[in-house]
Amino acid sequence: YTEAWDADKKTIHVMPDTPDILLAKANAANISNKLYVKGWEEAKKKGYDMRADAIPIKTAKASRDIASDYKYKETHEKEKGHYIGCPSAKDDPKLALAARAMALQNDRLYKKAYNDSKTQIHIPVDAMSVQAAKECQTLVSDIDYRQYLHQWTCLPDQNDVIHARQAYDLQSDNVYKSDLEWLRGIGWLTEGSVDVVKAKKAQELLNDRLYRTRPEQLKFTSIADSPDVVLAKTNAMQLSDV
Repeated sequence: YTEAWDADKKTIHVMPDTPDILLAKANAANISNKLYVKGWEEAKKKGYDMRADAIPIKTAKASRDIASDYKYKETHEKEKGHYIGCPSAKDDPKLALAARAMALQNDRLYKKAYNDSKTQIHIPVDAMSVQAAKECQTLVSDIDYRQYLHQWTCLPDQNDVIHARQAYDLQSDNVYKSDLEWLRGIGWLTEGSVDVVKAKKAQELLNDRLYRTRPEQLKFTSIADSPDVVLAKTNAMQLSDV
């Protein structure tokens, strides 16, 4: 069944210029690492020209000089200590500006004028601010705020004085308890008082001996021929091993 197909497979020929074959060749060339580095390998075999006046070398040197910190600060280091056109450091605008900024930032120099004029102030006695402060001190002073009244002199038979004495006597605790003074030192027996009688009644109510009667105090005689006694005797005789 497959013999004809196997024989036919060997006779198939694909043209080399078909689109599929061309596409496969192009893809193989694109992903080939050997073709990718072929130009670099051939350039390495030819060698290289490394002259001192080559453009890449000059470019690299110029970039190194620009980036070099020494070359960057070379002019500044040479100009240190040399002032051109200024006879002294005070005449230099930059130094004068720096000194001015330092003086403005100095707290001692900032308050120098205030400290010098602080002890030279003279305030008149009748100034408005001084008078206002005195008035305010008078208002908030406790001595001037409290003025004690003078001692009044009242006659003892005035109605106001008599009424005040009566009100004081009513409110006085000594006068209120003066009727109990005659009881001090008098002996008194608590027997028969309300609290003692109440305690005795409570004790009688809580006394178990008076509340309950013990069984041995009751007079009881059992009947010998009662049905319960006869039944108990019969059961005892039936259960007896003897």
